[in-house]
Amino acid sequence: MFLFLQLLDRKGVTFCTRTTYDDNAITNAIEIYDSLRGGINFMASNNDCSVREYDTERFQLLNHFQFPWPVNHTSVSPDQRLITVVGDDLDGLLVDSQNGKTVATVVGHRDYSFASAWHPDGRIFATGNQDKTCRVWDIRNLSMPVATFIGNLGAVRSIHFSSDGQFMVVAEPADFVHVYNIRAGFQKRQEIDFFGEISGVSLSPDDESLYIGIWDRTYASLLQYNKKHTYGYLDSYL
Repeated sequence: MFLFLQLLDRKGVTFCTRTTYDDNAITNAIEIYDSLRGGINFMASNNDCSVREYDTERFQLLNHFQFPWPVNHTSVSPDQRLITVVGDDLDGLLVDSQNGKTVATVVGHRDYSFASAWHPDGRIFATGNQDKTCRVWDIRNLSMPVATFIGNLGAVRSIHFSSDGQFMVVAEPADFVHVYNIRAGFQKRQEIDFFGEISGVSLSPDDESLYIGIWDRTYASLLQYNKKHTYGYLDSYL
């Protein structure tokens, strides 16, 4: 229900707002991105079937889009014209970022979706679902996914593309993180196996490090894997 903004170069909470008075409207995900007009914006995905866009410079609500079901995740395309919206529905949506209207629907998942991400080229995006799959889509032909990857354990909870477009990182709810080589046509894959529930994954801006958050009451931690450069086509995270 509440959103807090803290700038790392300042002390204390910079901004706080109540998104809704619906007691069940938890915030499921936040997408932070550089606005094309300058400054930093973020989008909040909520259980009250809404997506809200905020300007962090003026602390202003820019857009409020509503959908027929709770929204679990949204991600903004590199050109900021489109938004992927996924949630408690079998289908995902491509939405116009200016007016919130649905541009296209992606069909193929068998359960609710929890994650999405855009490739830097702006043509490809991926969705992660409770059906244990990550599906990759091309906006030029959404009739079927470009590729489908099945996890080992459970729902795909987090997806990230590297800024150079070479890798796609897919996290399950626990124990497994998969790194796919996009330049190799997704045919090469690295599986990172460990014990622990995963709170999230992220790549450093220079793509040199992969971070995995481990949720545990006693042993909560952050794993860091650095990219190994043997040969360009054999890059991996160790």
